[in-house]
Amino acid sequence: MQKKFFSNLIWLIFFNILIKPYAIFGIDAEVQNRVGTETYGMYFTLLNFTLLFNILLDVGITNYNTRYVAQYPLLVKRYFGNMLSLRVILFLVYSIFTLFIAVIFGVKVDYFWFVILLIMNQFFINMLQFLRSYFAGLLLFKWDIFLSVLDRIVLIIIVSILLYAPWFDHQFKIEWFIYAQLFSFGLSALVAFILVIWKVGVPKFHIGKLLSYAIIKKSLPFALLVLLMMLYSRMDALMLERLHVHGHKQVGLYAQSYRMLDASLMFIMLFSGLLYPIFSRMIKEKSDVKPLLTSSSKLVFAFTSILAVTCGGFAWFILHSIYDHDIDMAVPTFRMLMLSVVPTSIVLILGTYLTANGSLKKLNTFSFVGLILNIVFNFILIPKHGSFGAAVSTLIGQSMILILYLISIWKMIHFQFKLNEAIRFFGYVVFLGLAYIGSFWIKNQLVQLTCFITIAGIIGLIVGMIPLKSIVHSLKNEK
Repeated sequence: MQKKFFSNLIWLIFFNILIKPYAIFGIDAEVQNRVGTETYGMYFTLLNFTLLFNILLDVGITNYNTRYVAQYPLLVKRYFGNMLSLRVILFLVYSIFTLFIAVIFGVKVDYFWFVILLIMNQFFINMLQFLRSYFAGLLLFKWDIFLSVLDRIVLIIIVSILLYAPWFDHQFKIEWFIYAQLFSFGLSALVAFILVIWKVGVPKFHIGKLLSYAIIKKSLPFALLVLLMMLYSRMDALMLERLHVHGHKQVGLYAQSYRMLDASLMFIMLFSGLLYPIFSRMIKEKSDVKPLLTSSSKLVFAFTSILAVTCGGFAWFILHSIYDHDIDMAVPTFRMLMLSVVPTSIVLILGTYLTANGSLKKLNTFSFVGLILNIVFNFILIPKHGSFGAAVSTLIGQSMILILYLISIWKMIHFQFKLNEAIRFFGYVVFLGLAYIGSFWIKNQLVQLTCFITIAGIIGLIVGMIPLKSIVHSLKNEK
């Protein structure tokens, strides 16, 4: 299983590094530069608003389906048609509920068309994720990797034309971006549907009441987990818009800072997406998960630590390279958010194992605690400190949740505490700090940043935080 994981991880990282950084920083960030901080802040608020309730589109079915398909691959076709029909009904429920809440919350009439378009976007994104769960569950990772970048490829092509083609005279409207997303996500979902039919068979669309009830009942713990995590991760923008006197401006600043965090977590989510079906299969087969869990956690810690120090130390240079507006105002928020990438990423990896293990009660409890902490700290910090306060709230909350996860995992699989491992983790962080300080003698910031990242990677290999030997051994010898 380690061989399958690491070999597909290499391809996953390769294709996503080719595509997604440009989609995020060359397209999404440039859209914000063109339309301005406040207009993009409005879009970002509405996007997070529609994301807040998108659990109604899924009710945990995708996570449940990945785990079910991984453990019972011969029974894949049985529920395919019923699940698709069920998702259409859930889409209607989600749409009506979201529009109703938009009215209750006083969303301006001028923005309602945006909300409708973003609701459609959420449907296509969710459907794509559901269809990908079949390839992940069947361990057909190459198809899953292809589908993970298809929507971004299409989006890059369309928006690049709108942004840079001379006949548009450098004019750009935020609704163009939403229309481009709608087409990209819709086309990708259609391609995924055709591929699943090819692999699984033609579905028979029907609604079996008892079967649908059974599926939803089994999926509800997953749904609650996703809902709590979504509320936790998306409440910041909504609370900023409501609690701060300059709401849209602060949301725009937060979006500038959050984009790098979002890009990083996107890769970690792809990473955990590979781990989830593998953990599920290993748990069913009663295989030892410790080696894979340890090596994947080390790799994530090494990557995110380098990222956090890099973004903290070179914050102004990085933001200035991406954005045209409000850079000085965004730097403190950016630094704080990028520190939170370390605990957030490790929580995602450990949470993947707990989800595969079916420990949803613990996960939901931890997520609820995290949500309450986030709301309380946001209420305290946002009115005075704006986007920076929201970032501080994120860092504190994720760090406290990580402690709960570590204690839980330690009790479940009886990890033995090793002093040399603790020294290795601590020493790695110290060496990263020394490498950053040592890079000051270089005057050119681009060269300084490049040298630091290179040295940090070498340090990770030397101290064993980047488990290169384990990766190579796993690729040569499947266990």
